[in-house]
Amino acid sequence: MKKSELKKILSLGLIATMCISLTACSTSTSSSSAQSNAVTSSTNTVSEKSDDLDGPPEKPDGEAPDGQPGERPDGEGPGGNPPGGAPGGSSSADIDYSGAVEITSADSQSGQTYASSTAEESALLISTSDDVSIKDATVTKTGDSDGGDNCNFYGLNAAVLVKDGSTTTITGGTITSDADGANGVFSYGGNGGKNGAEGDGTKVIISDTTITTSGDGSGGIMTTGGGTTEASNLTVTTSGRSSAAIRTDRGGGTVTVDGGTYTTNGLGSPTIYSTAEISVSNASLVSNLSEGVCIEGINSITLNNCDLTANNTKTNGNATFYDTIMIYQSMSGDADSGTSVFTMKGGSLTSRNGHVFHVTNTTAEINLNNVKITNEDSENVLLSVCADGWTGDTNKATLNASKQTLNGTILVGSDSELTINLTDGSTFTGTFDGAITNAKGDTVSTEIGMVAVSLDKSSTWTLTSDTYISSFDGDLSSVNTNGYTLYVNGTAVK
Repeated sequence: MKKSELKKILSLGLIATMCISLTACSTSTSSSSAQSNAVTSSTNTVSEKSDDLDGPPEKPDGEAPDGQPGERPDGEGPGGNPPGGAPGGSSSADIDYSGAVEITSADSQSGQTYASSTAEESALLISTSDDVSIKDATVTKTGDSDGGDNCNFYGLNAAVLVKDGSTTTITGGTITSDADGANGVFSYGGNGGKNGAEGDGTKVIISDTTITTSGDGSGGIMTTGGGTTEASNLTVTTSGRSSAAIRTDRGGGTVTVDGGTYTTNGLGSPTIYSTAEISVSNASLVSNLSEGVCIEGINSITLNNCDLTANNTKTNGNATFYDTIMIYQSMSGDADSGTSVFTMKGGSLTSRNGHVFHVTNTTAEINLNNVKITNEDSENVLLSVCADGWTGDTNKATLNASKQTLNGTILVGSDSELTINLTDGSTFTGTFDGAITNAKGDTVSTEIGMVAVSLDKSSTWTLTSDTYISSFDGDLSSVNTNGYTLYVNGTAVK
């Protein structure tokens, strides 16, 4: 072979080797780029899904998805956490609070106007541990919020928000909210939504003020996180869904009300919704569409010389009964389980549709003393203790009546328990039954559960049909059979 031909062959080989090397480098670079793109795409996908994991989607027709707690009758979805835990996915520390006017130290203001039309901004934000006084203010709030639990638990978007340990006194004036998620006056106690935990000392003292809200999720006076509210002679009117006039949520607190009128017009908006300790005296309470009052879990409502009227004509969430006093446990985590207590002394209770009292998925104590009860519903059901749209707890009630007149049928489902104690000259005209059909027409029970009746010597019971109970404590001479038969544990005793 000639030397020139050998050089040509060597040159061609070198070129080929370089081409192969360049191709391999190109292939490696493309592969690395593709892997990088794949990682970026995967990260984006996870991020999008994480939003969906914050909580279950809204449930159609109030039905809870498998494994999830039921929706509350005030229309608020479950927080998705076990009782006592802070709500998932957020805390007050995660919220960027803002106010059109913000007070951050001791102050006294009179005759001022506070207004906000910005979403997730309060018209007046009071964030200080000092005392603040607001007199004869005009507060207006617009600007819807989709903050959800941040509005319900922590006060985001409220017309007036008080936090950080302040004692704020509000006297006179008007507060108007026309936005979703915009509670009127919000007292947030700062305990992070931990049920039963102490708050930071935040207290709202409010009197002679008119509060009007029209959006959904917009209560009149709202207390959460261990806060305190003391209210007197307020005029509160709400029109939106999930907008109780006197409202509490996760973390609870203490609410004391004296005098005033409290009216609700929206779906799932009782005059009082309690996940706290609430006491109301000398007030007028009117619910034109929803339950009159509602207690969730180990919390309480006490009414002293109040006039309560409810016309519950539309069910909401998982609820399947119409009622005026609803006592239940949603298992959402917004209230710990335990004994729910409703106490009413004096005053009047008018139930225009459905059952006067309804207890489900909790243990309840009902204390009545000299209350004028008017049941305008044709079925005349005084109390139902039975299954409803929630599970996970028990259906158990104790009714204590002192100086009380009771009339109507008491329904006790086959999986439920009732103890009724009549004392101090109380009278009961009625019967017990276990055949229960809810407002949707579904059969809930066909057999009566456990019923224990106790009468002291001054109290009487008049039957309105043959009646079957589990146990009787008292003198049978106090029972007027009225031509019917009383059976105790299957045996006719009178």
